[in-house]
Amino acid sequence: MSNYKYTEEYDAENTRKISVNYLETLRSLGEDPEREGLLKTPERAAKMMEYLTSGKCENPAEILRSAMFKDPYQQMVIVKDIELYSLCEHHLLPFFGKAHIAYIPNGYIVGLSKIPRVVDAFSRRLQVQERLTQEILHCIDETLKPIGVAIVIEASHLCMQMRGIQKQNSVTTTSAFTGEFLKDTTRKEFISLISTKLH
Repeated sequence: MSNYKYTEEYDAENTRKISVNYLETLRSLGEDPEREGLLKTPERAAKMMEYLTSGKCENPAEILRSAMFKDPYQQMVIVKDIELYSLCEHHLLPFFGKAHIAYIPNGYIVGLSKIPRVVDAFSRRLQVQERLTQEILHCIDETLKPIGVAIVIEASHLCMQMRGIQKQNSVTTTSAFTGEFLKDTTRKEFISLISTKLH
């Protein structure tokens, strides 16, 4: 029998305050918060929002520094197809997709799981995709001080798909590069590798 136990911790007072706001929002929408299906919705929604914005409580640079190792390797390291989920700060609707990240080490490599954790730390905030792309790039660049960093994010935005223009198949792509990836040949190699199915 396993002793592993997964727990989530919430600030009870903060959850209570947010729950009250959701309760009033439901009433303002003409709903009956006393009906069975909505009885616990304010608290559930409050905890959901606390979780989806919990990244602001994390230090992404510290995540990287916790697993930096000296190593002479100086070729491209790519972690691609990193799933990400975030909230658009304009409408509080999700956007989701994949991040593809590469760096060329300059004396230090980082534990591979830390790069997706950095993506999560920046994604779990009220965001726009453009800023998210830059924040991840700058964090890796400033912490690891590599020869170069590259990032491409492809995401679908429910604020475009569920409301407004309602273009269900649209995908937004953003990219950013530093150092060696500013060179055309290196950038093309990165784009080629993330576009190719090697497995």
